[in-house]
Amino acid sequence: MKILKDILYKVNIDSVIGSTEIRINKIEFNSLKIHKNDLFVAISGNILDGNQFILQAIKKGARVILCEILPDIIIKNITYVKVKDIRESLSLICANYYGNPSKKLNLVGITGTNGKTTTANLMFQLFGLFDFKVGLISTNKIIIGNKKIESELTTPDPLTLNKVLFQMVESNIQFCFMEVSSHSIQQKRIYGLHFKAGVFTNLSHDHLDYHKTFSEYRNVKKIFFDSLNDSSFAIVNTDDKNGNYIVQNSKAKVYRYALKSKADFSLKIFEKDFNGMKMSINGSEIWTKLIGEFNAYNILATYSLAKILGFSEDKLLNNISALNTVEGRFEKVISNRENKTGIVDYAHSPDSIKKILQTLNELKKNDESIITVIGCGGDRDINKRPLMGGIAASLSDKVVFTSDNPRFEDPKIIIEQIKSGVDKNDLHKVTSFIDRKKAIQVCLRN
Repeated sequence: MKILKDILYKVNIDSVIGSTEIRINKIEFNSLKIHKNDLFVAISGNILDGNQFILQAIKKGARVILCEILPDIIIKNITYVKVKDIRESLSLICANYYGNPSKKLNLVGITGTNGKTTTANLMFQLFGLFDFKVGLISTNKIIIGNKKIESELTTPDPLTLNKVLFQMVESNIQFCFMEVSSHSIQQKRIYGLHFKAGVFTNLSHDHLDYHKTFSEYRNVKKIFFDSLNDSSFAIVNTDDKNGNYIVQNSKAKVYRYALKSKADFSLKIFEKDFNGMKMSINGSEIWTKLIGEFNAYNILATYSLAKILGFSEDKLLNNISALNTVEGRFEKVISNRENKTGIVDYAHSPDSIKKILQTLNELKKNDESIITVIGCGGDRDINKRPLMGGIAASLSDKVVFTSDNPRFEDPKIIIEQIKSGVDKNDLHKVTSFIDRKKAIQVCLRN
């Protein structure tokens, strides 16, 4: 149990009704999970308003209510803490409750439209090869040493996040690599965390259903780098036109990496095929099993971090050569019997689809063809659907539009929206099947 006044450290408080000397059991923002002596955070989400569940939380045993708006009914022996910003306060009290674990390990945050998952996983692999105890907070998974935990979000909520970081500290983890999504920045899930480093991969059209405009999306990413202090450093891809803007107000020491422009860390690709790439990093030759220019950027970001931290060049290059492709990221599936090579990728933005298909077109032989199976998730940015459809059709010999987690939308409508972006000269390449399994089977028979 923790004393309330201790976990309110640095929280911007408007007023308090009741005592802050009491002990609380734990923090919850879901009233259904409340137990005796818990602190309930009345947070307003996209669907539910936590203020409507204050009485329910008290009936279940909540001793403290953290809120932006005091309820009409004030109950005796319950402490009410009214704050300026509920999301900011939630992140701070969670960090305080777990003893600010982000300050006790080296936390590296990776953000950008594409490349977050691969870069975080490559860093996790690399530092593990250097015998560091490492942790990972990535899309759908959290790894603490050898322990794997399933996760629903790219970046977890503040309560889960600080609990996981605390478990990493308890497990003597030295470096944690974490994907930082734009949603998590906007919703202040990472507020109050101490990052050793922040990495920017790139920025392109995505999540505009949530952020509304590209400039808003970009400025949310910038908030992450604005929050870094002068004991941290930032690593940015300056081939991306947003790279320098992202860090222009950051207090962190800035390092730049690029393939096409002058930077602190540079890379040049000499050869590439379906087995990997031969390239040079800052003048040193290296072979990698990863494929595509987009992966060259991910490798260079990983190399940059290691060099800034003073890793030995020879061992660093050897270990980078040993890095493996990340599951679901340009992952090869080879059928010798069918004489076909499949590529599985979780690309979900127009830019990532374009880069993958451009890479395949560069690598394929003249007698080979590209057949693409693609869908778009439901209840997400609808404006990118026609863009993705147009790119897929123009850069493929055949394309099959199909369902991909429609959630609460009609998959037929999603497919029509994808198809609406196809140029009339490419329509002959297109077929559609709502059943994803059938779509893949049709693709394999061609």
